[in-house]
Amino acid sequence: MMSSGSRQSGNYYCVRSCLMGIGIALTVSIFGPALYWKVNKGTKLGHHTSSNCPPCICDCPPPLSILKIVPGLANLSTEDCGKSDPELQQEMEKQYAELLMEELKLQEVVAQEHIRHMNATYREARRVASQYQREAEKCTIAIETCEEARENAEALILREMKLALLWQQRAHKMGWQGE
Repeated sequence: MMSSGSRQSGNYYCVRSCLMGIGIALTVSIFGPALYWKVNKGTKLGHHTSSNCPPCICDCPPPLSILKIVPGLANLSTEDCGKSDPELQQEMEKQYAELLMEELKLQEVVAQEHIRHMNATYREARRVASQYQREAEKCTIAIETCEEARENAEALILREMKLALLWQQRAHKMGWQGE
């Protein structure tokens, strides 16, 4: 596992290398064509010195200097980077132990927030489970009530059927010819 200090140091060198690569690429892309034409023009003049070509008359303005386009470009260096930012300078001067302590404090704050969120979620889950439990108890009571009513209805029907059978038997004894 890489320590925070070596990771920051590695990041610093990586950023520095990338910036240097970009600077070199920009320099080549800006000054490269001018140098190419200057060298190319010099070799052509060397080949054509014996011919009778009239010299070219150009009324072009001189090319703009990069320093005139971007005046502060010459003052850019990696050593000056961040010197004017007091917060960054103060951050860079902190000791490694202080940075570790700060990281631990931040992790503790994050852990406390995570615990707070977890507790809130747990309380909500318990509340919902309690509500479902109450609903289940209501359903159980309703089922028991319905079952009791069904049993009473069965007993009543059985009693009514016995009574109907008794009346039917009495009616047959008295001469009724129905069913």
